[in-house]
Amino acid sequence: MVDRDKAIEILKHNKALLEAHHVRSLAVFGSVARCESGPCSDIDILVEFEPGAEVGLFEFVRLKNELTSLLGVEVDLGTPDALHPALRDNILREAVHVA
Repeated sequence: MVDRDKAIEILKHNKALLEAHHVRSLAVFGSVARCESGPCSDIDILVEFEPGAEVGLFEFVRLKNELTSLLGVEVDLGTPDALHPALRDNILREAVHVA
């Protein structure tokens, strides 16, 4: 299990990984962001890529897998555009910006 502060610390100390994947911004949301995660919780992460970056499915999955390995817990990776409209505002409000 990774708590919010530890996850943020790990992600901030791995800027080279984020830059290699053309990440413009990264934010944690969900139970980890609310400090309500348990031993079986995954970590929800929102990612935005640099404008013009060509990020396909394989690159997206590669980033997800590398973040999962780095954090030692399953990562649920998504983009703001992919959020369900009914949940979007709440998710963006609770999101904790990392990078």
